[in-house]
Amino acid sequence: MKILVRNLERTVTETELLELFKQYGTVDTCTLVLDAATGKSKGFGFVEMPHGREAVKAIKGLNTLRLHGTGIRVKQVEDKPEA
Repeated sequence: MKILVRNLERTVTETELLELFKQYGTVDTCTLVLDAATGKSKGFGFVEMPHGREAVKAIKGLNTLRLHGTGIRVKQVEDKPEA
């Protein structure tokens, strides 16, 4: 399951994000979206977890969690319909 993590403080690292999700189970990928020009975080990222049950627990457990003083938003990425 692909998960969108928004409202991240710009100082949050990919490693911190990975460690948060690893508490809930297996993580395939963890990517923080960076600004191409500055290399700094854009304040959101994506996490992929192979097991749906673990992913749902992570979403419920981490949504609105305060990280670096900011409440993060965590939700499943909705697949866009094929055009």
